[in-house]
Amino acid sequence: MSKKTILILLLIPFAALKAFPQGNLLISPARVVIEEGKQKEDLNLTNIGQDTAVYVVSFIHYQMLVDGSFKILEKPDSATRADKYLRLFPRRITLPPNQSQTIVLQFRKQSNMKAGEYRSHIYFRAEKEITPLGMKDPKLDSTKMAVRITPIFGLSIPAIIRVGSLKLQISLSDVKLSALNDSTSRLNFTINRTGEKSAYGNFKVEYLPEKGKKIEVGVANGVGVYTELTKRNFSMSVKLTNAMKLYSGKLIIRYLTPVEDGNTELAHVEYVIH
Repeated sequence: MSKKTILILLLIPFAALKAFPQGNLLISPARVVIEEGKQKEDLNLTNIGQDTAVYVVSFIHYQMLVDGSFKILEKPDSATRADKYLRLFPRRITLPPNQSQTIVLQFRKQSNMKAGEYRSHIYFRAEKEITPLGMKDPKLDSTKMAVRITPIFGLSIPAIIRVGSLKLQISLSDVKLSALNDSTSRLNFTINRTGEKSAYGNFKVEYLPEKGKKIEVGVANGVGVYTELTKRNFSMSVKLTNAMKLYSGKLIIRYLTPVEDGNTELAHVEYVIH
């Protein structure tokens, strides 16, 4: 008797990267937003591994939780699903090492679409041949149990459709600072979101002493708050030494859109160091 075990690794990138690498697959872009006037998006997949790989492309749905983690939705809300209006082709690709292929994501707008934000995730699942140990070697006793654990890597990128003129308001609150060690501190705060669309951007934290110039002490890229949330709790480390804390000063926390979207400030808050 033979036995096989499959380990599925699901990864949800929400990073401020133009291309997202995971395992042996490189995907560009790492996030798709379709707004008025846009009909399609080309996704470039590159196999950066040493073996030929097969990928199956489909849609999957998540709910973002208040701590920023994700929950798979078996029955997503049909009113906010983007995949009903999107077409992907091809759905299955074979990539030799160091080769690339383009997948086309096509938006099919319907006349009855209401204003709002629609979201699904494009899911890339690697397929591998799984053969129980002993099957290919006639010298092995096939009556004995053998186990092979084969990782099956999967990753997803968000695909968002925005219809109409949507508003977004962001504020930051509940800032707390705690020391991790002599040179690093933990910064916790809440991202508050209102409006009809999700937020997405990068955090930049600066230390401003009572006398002297501002110093950048922390960066966190690709932080989002989806439309199902009105707030998200966020935590990041900052390079704030004990010596810096001795001087009167404050932290300036800024939430900015990605550079390709203008690097516009969405919100900021100042925290006086006690």
